[in-house]
Amino acid sequence: MSNDTIDITIARRPTPGRFRDMWNISCGVQTIWWREVKRSLTDRGQLVGGVSRPLLWVLILGVGLNPFFRGEVMGDVRFIVPYTYLQYIFPGVIVLNILYTSIQSAVSLIWDREFGFLREVLVSPLPRNFILLGKVLGGATTAVVHGMLVLAVARFANIQMGFAEVGVAMALMFLLAFGMTSLGIVIANYVKGFEGFGVFSNALVLPLYFTSSAVFPMDPSLTRAQTLVTYPRWLVMMVEANPVTYTVDTLRGILIGFSQYPMMLGWQITGGLAVAMFCLAMFEFRRL
Repeated sequence: MSNDTIDITIARRPTPGRFRDMWNISCGVQTIWWREVKRSLTDRGQLVGGVSRPLLWVLILGVGLNPFFRGEVMGDVRFIVPYTYLQYIFPGVIVLNILYTSIQSAVSLIWDREFGFLREVLVSPLPRNFILLGKVLGGATTAVVHGMLVLAVARFANIQMGFAEVGVAMALMFLLAFGMTSLGIVIANYVKGFEGFGVFSNALVLPLYFTSSAVFPMDPSLTRAQTLVTYPRWLVMMVEANPVTYTVDTLRGILIGFSQYPMMLGWQITGGLAVAMFCLAMFEFRRL
């Protein structure tokens, strides 16, 4: 009886081989992650875009359109929302940088497929889901870095942030970057050329961004019925159906304290988007 008990106890213990397998998998994921990060951060084109986009939107568009973001009542100048236009669009510029970088990072899948590296990785002992996880984590990390480039000029927009706000904002940024990188992997799985991927990415990023209320607010003082009268119904429906709307709104609430929707809703939708897109990417990646 005692011998049987000892045998059962030993069988339930994790064997050293399991720890070794977990270690090998983690090392494989880390290697793929670092390869994606290193390639993206050394790509001069992505770095130029990551710096030029926030400069264009913050310094030119934000400052240039700031006077049109206010109205006059009885001779007194007031802002439509209690913030300048530069402050209002600042979280949207962060999201724009993340969207572009996340989608573009998936172009590495096309490179790997063209030059045979993907075939070598797929025949390795590392499971495909973990290969995909390494690539998505690498793209998401790079996108968050590009989002931080925008946060670096927050003082110019007169946005005061503490370490807590920066940490919470980075967590939300990572969720968005993770989901959009996964979506980019799905697109890259169907697109065979680099030119076609660029067309698809622009056709996806720009509508997502401009219908996310990142550059214009739906008046928060109006009810939904009044909003439908003020704005075209199709525009209101597109803004409400766009998941990026709630990410931008929640990020705006974190950074400047102004949000039009419950902030928890933004976390739920962004997290759900990340999970759904990664599951879709796993389904598509297994078909390679």
